[in-house]
Amino acid sequence: MMVMTDRAAQTTLINAPLQRCLEIVLDFERYPEWAKDVKEATVRGRDAEGRISQVEYRASALGRSTHYTLEYDYSQAPARLSWKLVEGDIMRALNGAYSFVEVDGGTQVFYELDIELVVPLPGFVKRRAEARILIEAVKELKARAES
Repeated sequence: MMVMTDRAAQTTLINAPLQRCLEIVLDFERYPEWAKDVKEATVRGRDAEGRISQVEYRASALGRSTHYTLEYDYSQAPARLSWKLVEGDIMRALNGAYSFVEVDGGTQVFYELDIELVVPLPGFVKRRAEARILIEAVKELKARAES
């Protein structure tokens, strides 16, 4: 049986340097200060270079509290930071990436997300939830970087 995952993407121009955007995205433990759905972020591992490689999150999603752990991939940094789900209570997949392009006046940020839930949702509910997650994520990052 083939299971389809949904990939969704959002982009925005942030009036801040690429380095500032990257610093915010890599400061995982401070996500609860600016990403409103993230309630806790706990570092669970580091790579050979000392960079944070695994983070466990507690967040609100679909009207409930959820726990998940993501593993980060720095192989294309600083242009791109990607992640994949290690484990989660309501999702089978939660893979995504932030891509950054320095442009005149700031940084173009491209945010992509691929979610597969354990319990299938009607398509319109899932699309609405994904759109909200994507829009909020880039809006909150933009507000933080420009503040």
